[in-house]
Amino acid sequence: MALIQAADTRTYNTSTDYAKPVLAAVKPREHEDSLALLRSHAMFSALEEDDLQELLHHARRLRLGHHQLLYRQDMPAHHFFFVLSGRLRLYRLDASGVDRTLDSIAPGDCIAEVMIYADPARYACFAEALKTSEVLMIPVKAYQDLLDTNHRYTQAALRHYAMRAVTRFHDLEIMTVQSARDRLIRYLVDLLPEGSEQGGEVELPLPKCLVASRLAMQPETFSRILADLKSNGLVRVNRSRVFISDPSKLIRISQ
Repeated sequence: MALIQAADTRTYNTSTDYAKPVLAAVKPREHEDSLALLRSHAMFSALEEDDLQELLHHARRLRLGHHQLLYRQDMPAHHFFFVLSGRLRLYRLDASGVDRTLDSIAPGDCIAEVMIYADPARYACFAEALKTSEVLMIPVKAYQDLLDTNHRYTQAALRHYAMRAVTRFHDLEIMTVQSARDRLIRYLVDLLPEGSEQGGEVELPLPKCLVASRLAMQPETFSRILADLKSNGLVRVNRSRVFISDPSKLIRISQ
């Protein structure tokens, strides 16, 4: 049984055995809410009702406990997932065994949907529940069959992938060009909803140590920069919530 030392100094068990997610019972009201959330996503919004129902016939709703793994890095990928509730963290282990946070996934978004076109299809990272979460497990083959029957579905999927690629290039620019201070400022500003030019409050989607890992910095560096921004009156911090009074001023000092 191997042990991996994570970037936030916690120790993780990387045994190939892990508790499988359990099937979740669904109440009628929850089913309708899930359908509405699913239809709002680009991967499913173009589907005709009959095709959507056929896809859901093959799907399964899973419940994950706190810190439970949904899948492991390099596992064969036969499914992709739609997050219904909770929050999941995506991370990889580098060559030295250090845990590197890649992203956090909120309800209403997909995980591993690129596996639809991957060959061979293997998960590129670990997916872990940060809290009790529910996901819809969708067979890759079932979605591929839909793409083969309707070119509109293929176009919708490709538009979604293109938008994801643009976002990833934006993230790559931040990670490779900007300083640690600039990365944190950009990360905080990007958490603000559209139309928040006058400022607002955001909630960190990950524990602070994992946000630090996501931004490729040590937790001590993260805390020091956040404290500096706070002492200069640029942000107010209350546990996981950060109030940004003047986003434009934050952006100016990072340029």
